[in-house]
Amino acid sequence: MKMVVLDGYCKNHGDISWTPLTALCETVIYDRTTLDELTDRIQGFEIVLSNKVPISAELIAQNPQLRCICIPATGYDHVDCVAARAHGITVCNVPEYGAYSVAQHVFALLLEITNRVSLHDVSVRAGDWCDCLDFCYWKAPLHELCGKTMVIFGDGCKSDNIANIAAAFGMHTLTIPTPENGPPIAQSKEARAAFCCADVVVLNCELSPSTTGMVCADTLHLMKHDATLINVSRGALIVDADLLRALKEGTIGFAALDAVTHEPILPDDPLLCAPNCIINPHIAGCTVECRQKLMDITVQNIRAFLAGTPQNLVY
Repeated sequence: MKMVVLDGYCKNHGDISWTPLTALCETVIYDRTTLDELTDRIQGFEIVLSNKVPISAELIAQNPQLRCICIPATGYDHVDCVAARAHGITVCNVPEYGAYSVAQHVFALLLEITNRVSLHDVSVRAGDWCDCLDFCYWKAPLHELCGKTMVIFGDGCKSDNIANIAAAFGMHTLTIPTPENGPPIAQSKEARAAFCCADVVVLNCELSPSTTGMVCADTLHLMKHDATLINVSRGALIVDADLLRALKEGTIGFAALDAVTHEPILPDDPLLCAPNCIINPHIAGCTVECRQKLMDITVQNIRAFLAGTPQNLVY
């Protein structure tokens, strides 16, 4: 069989070896693939690796040679899995590979908000400490996590790790499972009560009909005025205009986003000008160790498919 990698650069900048993957079968690797290039690039390939390049029902129908779509990531909303199933195509992903790195990034974001480390580093380098009459000062209120309540939307190893770290800080934690099927999660009594009691809300769930737009004007108004919202999942979990308004009006205290609705972020995205908002370029799962694990499990997925025993199926 022949395999093509459509967007290898987004998870491998050259610091991870492709050799274990290319040793499995004839392989072509592209750093990036545009929609205009996509049709030509998958012709003749039975195995396609796509981290974020969309694989539509139309594209699947036009390529009867396809046998496996492997997603070197956890999220698979960019692949039409219903169409793949109808054509007998295996679709597999890499679940929970970022279980430790994502949890670590949640607290990197949260501690930046509570301790304002970068703000004070800039202040010191600007001479403020040299000119200070006292041995210490602070440019903004600093807060302790102990005793605060963290609500985590989404279950699994990543959420468990986030909860474990929160407990080490003395926080109370509540995890709300978010099943793919069912009514909107934000309408459930449990979720609404969680929004009300949370000092920190962490979005760590898949994007699905029940979670899309779950953070909106309605749920934001349930939150405490000094609460923090952290998103390490998908941008479309949040209604951007409602979050912008909430931050401007002080409905909530802070937001820390590692994902936005359109990625890469658009230059006119209004959240770029939102007050009390940190935005990162979807890097929670990009530590070297995390990306190596991603490569290792992707190789295992392809090897299992070639052996006739596919694993990590998404349906």
